[in-house]
Amino acid sequence: MTSLAKFFDKNVYNKLNREVNFNHSKYRGKIIGLYFSAHWCPPCRTFTPKLIEFYKTYGKEKNLEIIYISSDFDEQQYEEYYREMPWLRFDFKQQKKREKLQKVFQINGIPQLILFDGDTGNILCRNAMEQIQYRDKKGEFFPWKQ
Repeated sequence: MTSLAKFFDKNVYNKLNREVNFNHSKYRGKIIGLYFSAHWCPPCRTFTPKLIEFYKTYGKEKNLEIIYISSDFDEQQYEEYYREMPWLRFDFKQQKKREKLQKVFQINGIPQLILFDGDTGNILCRNAMEQIQYRDKKGEFFPWKQ
């Protein structure tokens, strides 16, 4: 996981608010999804429940972990929205790093879900949101390598 971990610089937390160490063995072989979203965004509010359902149904089987990267305007919105989500989160206070991630991964709008090979850091799928919503709702062809 070291390839992808370098982008986060110890700024990812779990639901217990504990810092995530991507070099831990439990993250080996994982498919990592970066979910760029925001509370104020209507398309995000529509897609998030679908992503939650996909994650709860297939996440373990598909070896999927997701990191929420917020574009919310304030921390209260961020916290409120994140409460609904069962996955990891990128630290809201790290806005400059979030902007860097958006630039590196060419995020021009939200919501967006990009899948990575957690071991190599290679991008597997840039349109995972479209796959979950329309093309492969059951994840039969997951991780949708491009």
